[in-house]
Amino acid sequence: MRRVKSSRNASTELKLIQFFKNHKIKGWRRSYPLVGKPDFVFPKQRIVIFADGCFWHGHDCRNTKPAQNRTYWESKRDRNIARDILVTNALQKKGWTVIRIWECELKKGSYESRLLSALQSD
Repeated sequence: MRRVKSSRNASTELKLIQFFKNHKIKGWRRSYPLVGKPDFVFPKQRIVIFADGCFWHGHDCRNTKPAQNRTYWESKRDRNIARDILVTNALQKKGWTVIRIWECELKKGSYESRLLSALQSD
């Protein structure tokens, strides 16, 4: 688990960066000072994107549950899920559109039309 990076992760964030480049999508920022530290922010459109890892954020798309230290990891995932809900609500109250993309969606490419329509709606 120590080897999993929280930023510039190849399975999530770098795929989205490549998607933005391929579709000539501009105006996104990284490390933008907002609650929850979104992975990508489109300030002019007030859109934030979180690229959530399935294991870390509680998506049960695969049966990846560690056998060792099980209670710690379940508690960790539960805290992450609760924090994600709080962050989403806080940003929405401030007028931001929040898009959460799961790691498995990035692998399948099933996020593309949803993301393009959200970015082109303004």
